[in-house]
Amino acid sequence: MVKIILASNSPRRKKIMTDLGLEFDVIPSNYDEKLDTDIFSYDLIENLATQKALDVVKRVDNNKIVIGADTVVVLHNKILGKPHSKDHAFEMLKSLSGNTHSVVTSICGINTSTNRAALISTTSYVKFTEWSDKMIHFYIDNFNPLDKAGSYGIQELPNGYIDKFEGSFENIVGLAPESVKKVLEQLNYKI
Repeated sequence: MVKIILASNSPRRKKIMTDLGLEFDVIPSNYDEKLDTDIFSYDLIENLATQKALDVVKRVDNNKIVIGADTVVVLHNKILGKPHSKDHAFEMLKSLSGNTHSVVTSICGINTSTNRAALISTTSYVKFTEWSDKMIHFYIDNFNPLDKAGSYGIQELPNGYIDKFEGSFENIVGLAPESVKKVLEQLNYKI
């Protein structure tokens, strides 16, 4: 049977894959995901997901499906990646306060036996309430914004921080289950 490999060490992605009932191994991608631009395009994010998957494909044998993914937060067509400091996280969260932004996750699956690939991008929308500086500092001091795109994890935001969201909640966390299923189906993997 074909073995699934998740090319990510994200605990959030691992949980979503486990919740889908999938058996998989984790081999994190070593692909350097630095971007040349912060202007959003689907091509850019889909390329990152593909490169992450390809990095792991080179290290495994046949009869595998490698799943690579990349998630970005986009505000006014500008990508907000992972912050490099708490001050940078503060700036990002301040810019998101009171605004609607999109969260885009691209998933690339590659079957190592057939060299077939499947690629899907999913977009969700999040509107934050107006965050005071005190709310931002509370979040930064009590959670880890440095390992998350846009400096936040929706699953850990305290009450009163989100006005609303549209689309897949799990996509905002880092992997839309329906998109994972579609990628696997396109690669003839039966769930």
